Amino acid sequence: MEMAPNTRLVLHAFSWSLLAAISICSQKDIACLKSIRASLDDPHDYFKSSWNFNNTTKVFVCNFVGIECWHADDNEVLNIRLTNMGLKGQFPLGIVKCKRLMRLDLSNNQLSGPIPSNISKLFRFGTAIDISSNRFSGNIPKRIANCTFLNSLNLSNNQLTGFIPPELILLHRMKNFSVANNQLYGPVPLFNLSLSKDSFVGNPGLCGNPLEPCIDHKNSPFKNGFIIGYSVSVVSVITIFMFYFVPCMHRNERNKLLRHFILNLIWNRTRKVNMTQNSHQTSQMVLPDILHETSRETSMLVELVSRMSYSDLYEVTKEFSGENIIGHGQMGTTYKATSSSGCLLAIKRLFDTQKFDEHFITELKTLGRLRHDNLVPLLGFCIESKEKLLVYKYMSNGNLYDLLHPLEKRRTIGWPLRLKIACGVAKGLVWLHQNCNYKVIHLGICSRCILLDQNFEPKISNFSEAMLMKSNNRYWSSSFDMDSEFWESSFVKEDVYRFGILVLELISRKEPSELTDLARSGDESIGKWVVDDVKSSGFVDGGLVGHGFDVEIFEILRVAWNCVQPNPDERPAMLQVHKIMNGFSKKYAYPL
Repeated sequence: MEMAPNTRLVLHAFSWSLLAAISICSQKDIACLKSIRASLDDPHDYFKSSWNFNNTTKVFVCNFVGIECWHADDNEVLNIRLTNMGLKGQFPLGIVKCKRLMRLDLSNNQLSGPIPSNISKLFRFGTAIDISSNRFSGNIPKRIANCTFLNSLNLSNNQLTGFIPPELILLHRMKNFSVANNQLYGPVPLFNLSLSKDSFVGNPGLCGNPLEPCIDHKNSPFKNGFIIGYSVSVVSVITIFMFYFVPCMHRNERNKLLRHFILNLIWNRTRKVNMTQNSHQTSQMVLPDILHETSRETSMLVELVSRMSYSDLYEVTKEFSGENIIGHGQMGTTYKATSSSGCLLAIKRLFDTQKFDEHFITELKTLGRLRHDNLVPLLGFCIESKEKLLVYKYMSNGNLYDLLHPLEKRRTIGWPLRLKIACGVAKGLVWLHQNCNYKVIHLGICSRCILLDQNFEPKISNFSEAMLMKSNNRYWSSSFDMDSEFWESSFVKEDVYRFGILVLELISRKEPSELTDLARSGDESIGKWVVDDVKSSGFVDGGLVGHGFDVEIFEILRVAWNCVQPNPDERPAMLQVHKIMNGFSKKYAYPL
């Protein structure tokens, strides 16, 4: 039977479309490999000489060392295996262009630097990552949990620090996992797969199944008093030495050193994770027993915030159903719920470890005392048996980070809305810093802790690391008198710095880690942000340029740049910052 002309036309069109699609994919994969080749140092020439892009044959990529293709007749990369080659450099960001890359194996090399915080965007559909036996450092990024197709993750034998992100338990396809021989600490998350000790050995700070349990030890009053007295004495000696015997040192350097000692010896004395060795040389966490249902601390908290029953919270979250989960963090999991009166709630359920007891108390004592339009409303708490929960008013528009960096397609965010958010955060910080009875330093301002209500009004959250000073300049948890000038330069200006990074993130939509690295690098080229015009700087989010706000954006950019100056003395006060921003925002139709 002869084919109809229309049918032949459709088939021809389909064939050409398919060939065009394959060609586009191949070009992207070639660009991917070119980027990887340029980013890695191959001192022994194990792979670079093989990756010859001047080859004109049809499927030349598939013949490269370490490359496996999906099919023998195209250049679409399936797997990259560059192992045991002595390669140097950082994690190759160019893999983002290999859209169908499944496996990445860079093990047994000398790669260094952090694992990219946006790794889920670089390797979104990948199934296996092996970067073991390198020199990667920093934290394991939480967003690796968004690589939902991962079934194998090997990060062993590196120099990684911090917690194992609890979000990793959401990787339901995971079959193989190892973080052995790093510098990790804290409880091992409750993975949904059976893992042996071999997956976690070599991290003295880790505890919990399958390792030794996280054991709590009570500290005697004498021991606590000795530690506090010793800490205050050490700080006093250091302060005298720094101010009277090191006069030539720059004030910024003195303050930086003093801040380091005070934070570690006074402010963080009960928050710090202490490590001890048992008779079998097994590392275990030593945590203070400061909260239980009938403790004095719990009784004091009831005076600040309503105490709620566990059974009620268990019911409104539908038995803490996974369907109600709206967020994961280092402290716990957050659930969305509706109260019997119809009020939407966000209920944070802390992980079962006493490490977070001090964070829990700080959050309650801070948000329990303070009420402001730009602070997240804390409605209640619960302590029953080993359960500890915090109950907040639900914020329907999530957090600022997810608004600026969505996993799916970016939405357009106009300049007036971005300015509104920045002004609201500035207003909240001014109130915290200038409050009559208690002056509060947040010390953790970032886009993740800025929640947005139904009107996109920003609400500052996560006060677990905050410092609170009474009006008599006495630090509330240690009765330690602190010089007001030192308090201003060492702590208040830290909030200013973090706010500056937040504003830069609002303007550029760049990752905060990238902005922090740029701001702290001391590179003079960064100043071009504020001397170039908005169109030519290349820093401003393209969605903002050319809509009549360029001059305004330029001025706010200057404010943000002043906030991130290396010397705290050169940073403006939040009151001054808010006045400038509010001057621009008055012409818009929303109240500030």
